[in-house]
Amino acid sequence: MIHYISGGERSGKSSYAQKIAEDISKNPFYLATSRIWDKDFKARVDKHISDRDERWTTIEEEKNISAVIPDKSTVVIDCVTLWLTNFYVDTKYDVKESLKLAKQQIEKLVEIDAHIIIISNEIGMGLHATTESGRKFTELQGWVNQFIAKKADKATFMVSGLPLKLK
Repeated sequence: MIHYISGGERSGKSSYAQKIAEDISKNPFYLATSRIWDKDFKARVDKHISDRDERWTTIEEEKNISAVIPDKSTVVIDCVTLWLTNFYVDTKYDVKESLKLAKQQIEKLVEIDAHIIIISNEIGMGLHATTESGRKFTELQGWVNQFIAKKADKATFMVSGLPLKLK
């Protein structure tokens, strides 16, 4: 079961995903995909960690997310944008290769016997990127979001803390 949750920055995606996971499981997993790039980002990660209580088990995996999800578990993957950034940087900004690698992982996620809640960002709805690399990443993010949404059993769009059911 895949539940895809997307929206803008600070739209309430993470808290909504956590509530769903806690309603499903007494001991959900949180799969963190980010690299710690700087002090500000470390503070943001620490805030997310403090939002979860002792019921949660954190798994950290930058790219090979399908390999670390236990069968029969409930897992929140947070988030696609940071996960894609890892592929994008490691492939030296190769959109085609990053898209291929991400799709391979998503195809594997669909095969796992678990309740997987995937959080992503709709970055294409914000300001237009001023750099070529930023514009390419926005396109990559959009294509991956579409791919996940098509594979998902449920899809929710978050706006101002409110969930809008897409499917």
